[in-house]
Amino acid sequence: MGLAAGLAVLGTIGCSGLGSESSAQTAPHGAAAPPLQPVVPEDLPAPHTPAEYAAHDASYPFYMPMRGLRRPANRFFVKCDASQSAGREVYQGNDVASLYGRAEGGLEFVYEARDRAGRPCVYPFAPSLPDIVGNLDGTQFIFRSSAPGEPVTFRSSDQWATLRLRALDMGRARIHFEMRDIALDFPGAIQPMGALHLETYGGAPPGLFTAVIRRSRLFGGKNAIFVPSGETMLYAEDSEISGNVGTNADQEHSTYINGTLVSHFRNVRWQGQQGWSNVASGHQLKDKAYLRVYEGVAVSNAPGRGSPSAMPLIDATSFGFTWANNLRIERVQPLQEPRDALVDLRSEILYGNPQHYPWPVIATSDWRMPPAALGVLDKVYLSVFFNTEVRSFRNEPYVFALRPWGRGFTPGTPNIVGEGMTLRGEQRAVSLAFGTRGTFGKVYSGDGWTYVNPRLSDGMLWVADRDAFIRHALGLIGR
Repeated sequence: MGLAAGLAVLGTIGCSGLGSESSAQTAPHGAAAPPLQPVVPEDLPAPHTPAEYAAHDASYPFYMPMRGLRRPANRFFVKCDASQSAGREVYQGNDVASLYGRAEGGLEFVYEARDRAGRPCVYPFAPSLPDIVGNLDGTQFIFRSSAPGEPVTFRSSDQWATLRLRALDMGRARIHFEMRDIALDFPGAIQPMGALHLETYGGAPPGLFTAVIRRSRLFGGKNAIFVPSGETMLYAEDSEISGNVGTNADQEHSTYINGTLVSHFRNVRWQGQQGWSNVASGHQLKDKAYLRVYEGVAVSNAPGRGSPSAMPLIDATSFGFTWANNLRIERVQPLQEPRDALVDLRSEILYGNPQHYPWPVIATSDWRMPPAALGVLDKVYLSVFFNTEVRSFRNEPYVFALRPWGRGFTPGTPNIVGEGMTLRGEQRAVSLAFGTRGTFGKVYSGDGWTYVNPRLSDGMLWVADRDAFIRHALGLIGR
């Protein structure tokens, strides 16, 4: 089933009311109070003028420390028509060849937004970058269109096409990456780990790598976005992740975030995951960050090519923290039996630096859940979902699954063993859902400490406040 057909099917799906909820604690029957609603800062108006775009693009999530960053030492302007003719970057003024393949002090690439006929520029290649060397602290790496709000496209069928930023020996450095109004269209890129690949090595607190993506569209690679483990915070807004093109059914996803600090998405849509007809395939969003924030996110398994994936659309962890509002999940029918969970909060692998977690991620004798779990939300790993909407080709058995923990690790690996052999009271994770609607039977599977539309005490209402939730989660690990 193609993308257009899949979306057409979704357009015909109605939204049924909530079914009965026998495995998760709910608000008392007959309660008149509506579900708890989230507290979020007021959005800035959508930008339209250059001044408004400049103001918008100068704003960053409050938890990202932006002081101490230096203006990039190497700044380049790439011309549209000349680059199209040459099949590579042609520069106005400074030429990247002057760096002899090694850049120190940061980089900024500004790409001419329109060709001489006034059309949006399509560059027929992938961006080429020099190696990053020297002192990394305070460096920035910026890729942007010359006209804010007017995207430029990089289009290449080369099997190695990618935009890859790698910073070696990061240490305690502060590094920033930014991409604005850029489309990566790499339909033949079956070799790179990501159409966009952001990676640092050897980072340690207070070292930090932040990455911000605005108004971009990403397609290609084994994963359209690949961010391996590190001291990394990723923020993306107003963008589309349009799928991957890898040839391996295992560990290839539209987005693969593996053991980072934060992933925060606002008004981002996922679709087009490369699927297979006879194996379960990957996830639209495999997100193993310590803190995950989803606002106005839409995730669909409608494929770009191949078959729709039958896997859960979002694959996250039961440990760590998740805060979501207005999450929209769309499932079209795959060629094989779909996995039941739509959002799977799993526990079988510890991703990333163990210091990213304030408490153990396996059952230990140090923790027993009190009978009133809703009174200790500040002492557990927590996921909170507000106003989730499900549109599926079938009545889904349930939306969220909070998987049971294990008891130990396979020696020498991050693999957790003994999942399902622990008692419920040994689990140090709670999940809450408010105002879930759509085509499903239950909100949660039968696992774990899960609550639907619970009434919280005044002392626990902070979980509804997005910024308070973020401060709590990052404060536990000194961030």
